[in-house]
Amino acid sequence: MSSPTQPRTYPHGVPCWVDTEQPDVDAATAFYGALFGWTFTDKMPPGAPGRYVVASLDERDVAAIASPPDGSDATPEWITYVAVDDIGVTAGAVAADGGVLLSGPEIVGPPGRMASVQDPQGARFRLWQAGTRLGAQRVNEPGTWNFSNLLTPDPDRALDFYGPLLGWELDPELGAGMFRVPGYGDHLARTVDPGIHERQEFAPPRFADVAAGVARVSDPARWDVAFSVADRDESATAAERAGGVVLSTSENEWVREAVVRDPQGAELTLSQFAPQEWG
Repeated sequence: MSSPTQPRTYPHGVPCWVDTEQPDVDAATAFYGALFGWTFTDKMPPGAPGRYVVASLDERDVAAIASPPDGSDATPEWITYVAVDDIGVTAGAVAADGGVLLSGPEIVGPPGRMASVQDPQGARFRLWQAGTRLGAQRVNEPGTWNFSNLLTPDPDRALDFYGPLLGWELDPELGAGMFRVPGYGDHLARTVDPGIHERQEFAPPRFADVAAGVARVSDPARWDVAFSVADRDESATAAERAGGVVLSTSENEWVREAVVRDPQGAELTLSQFAPQEWG
């Protein structure tokens, strides 16, 4: 059995990384450092035309903040990257499956190869073939990326695109709202989480294969990025203190969440795992 301390890797079709492009990178690092306790390392050499600053928690990569391309005036957002085995092949299939290849594939140095994609309903994401940057190394704990959810007006049409492209399935036994990548749970068990199947005995079969969420919303379609927090209310207050705006709060039988807009306009979800106890 592989050691659970080995680097976290992501099989084909599994979201692996998140970043955000912000006009003022220093202001963004100040906000997210205050909110999540992140530390930052600028990965671009001095004199480079842009910046790519990787955020870490306890010296393990969790996300990144970048400067936007020259001339871009797009509203900042959090972008989800999906791991692929061969970016040339996957990017080449985007148009045939109804999407738009916005840029790439391109080599971004030793870290890997990237392509930007828009799905048939307008949600943007990126494909990632890893080199030295394997993906987020800490996830699903306070201060780290928890989950990416596709918000779309037509989940069935979305599956027609993401299914052939990335191997995603919607399993009726898991209920609505969960895309699975067959074999992902076994991959986790072999690598970083040997006990995942045993811990999830309460869950439906193949729950460990869940890789992303999907929810029906009105236009526009987009990818929502959620970060785990220990206490939703405390984190929402911290976000406001650092210059963000709390747009909404919600709770269900599993989580307590707050949607936040950061000072430069990117929206994210703060998610506290708080399952209700049933007597």
